[in-house]
Amino acid sequence: MDTIEEFLKNSNIPANPSIAVRIHEPLAKHTTFNVGGAAALWARPNQKGGVDMIAAVFQRSRLQGLPVCVLGRGANIVFSDDGFPGVVLDTGGWSGVETFDQESGRIVFRAGTRIDRAVETSAKHSFGAPDEEASCDVMSVLLDLGYGGLEFLAGMPGSIGGAVYMNARCYDQSIADRLVSVAIIDERLRHATVPFRAAEWGYKKSPFQNRGMFITAAEFSLYKKEKGALLADMEAHRADRERKGHYRFPSAGSVFKNNHAFGIPTGKIIDELGLRGLSRGGAMVAPFHGNIIVNAGGATAADIRFLVDDVAQRVKKSMGFELETEIVFM
Repeated sequence: MDTIEEFLKNSNIPANPSIAVRIHEPLAKHTTFNVGGAAALWARPNQKGGVDMIAAVFQRSRLQGLPVCVLGRGANIVFSDDGFPGVVLDTGGWSGVETFDQESGRIVFRAGTRIDRAVETSAKHSFGAPDEEASCDVMSVLLDLGYGGLEFLAGMPGSIGGAVYMNARCYDQSIADRLVSVAIIDERLRHATVPFRAAEWGYKKSPFQNRGMFITAAEFSLYKKEKGALLADMEAHRADRERKGHYRFPSAGSVFKNNHAFGIPTGKIIDELGLRGLSRGGAMVAPFHGNIIVNAGGATAADIRFLVDDVAQRVKKSMGFELETEIVFM
C-alpha cells in the first residue's frame, strides 16, 4: 500500500481528467466470471488521455516497482480472491474507430472497443465516433452494403485488444485471419506498429503473449458485403451462442483449448466422462456444455481454479490427454 501511495504522490495521474483512478477496486466488477479480489490500484484512461496516458501509467508503475496487468473486458481472465497487488490498467475507456479507409476496407479499432460493437459498426457501415451520426459513402448506402470479415465474432464478449492478444477463434475462423497490423507500446515504452506475419500466429496464440507490452489498436482488412446477409450471419452466431448457454451464467466461455490430436473437441471429451454438473463451491461444470465452467452463485476464484484442475486431472487419468487452459489465471 505504501508503494501505491508513492505512485499517487509522485505523479499527476490522480488529478488528471483524462484518467479514472480507484484504490481497492473490486475486480469481480470487471470480469465476466464475477469473481476476484481488489486491485491495489485500478486505472482507466479515457479517449482524451489515449496512448500518452497509458504510457504514463506504465512508466510510473515501473519506477515504483509495481506490477501491471492490462485488462480488456475481462472475458477470459480469473483474478485471485486476494486481488492484484499492483496496477490494473483497464482499456475500456480507449475505444472506437481510430481510422477507416473506405476504398481499401482497412479499419483501425482501439484496443478497448467491445468486440460485438466492432462487428456491428463494420456491418452497418457506421464509422463515426460512438455517439455521433454515422458517416458513410454514398455508393455503399445506395447498394445497402456493409463491411464483412469480423461477423463470426458477433456475440462474443471481450475487447479488440484482448481478442488480438488471445487470437480469438470460433466457427473455424480466427481474428488473425483479418489482421493487418497491431499498434503497441512495447517493453521500452516505445510506440510501435507490428505487421501481421502468419508464422508468428497460431491456434489461440499471438506473438504478444508473455510480453510486457500494451496493445493500443489493431488494423483489419474488411470487404464490402450485402448488409442484410451480414446482419443475418451475425444474428445466427449470436443465437447459436445463446442456444449453447454462453449467457446463462457468469462464465469465461471455453475453459480449455481444443487439440486436434485428441480427435474430438475437448467439450465432448469432458461430456463423455460424465463431468457435466461437477461442482466445487459455487463453481460448476455447466450442465449444458462440458467445456464451460460457470459461476452458479457465490463462486470464488479458488473454486474455479480447483474445478479446472480437477477436470484436467480426471481427463489425464482416464484418457491420457493433457488439457491446456484457455482462460488466464492472475
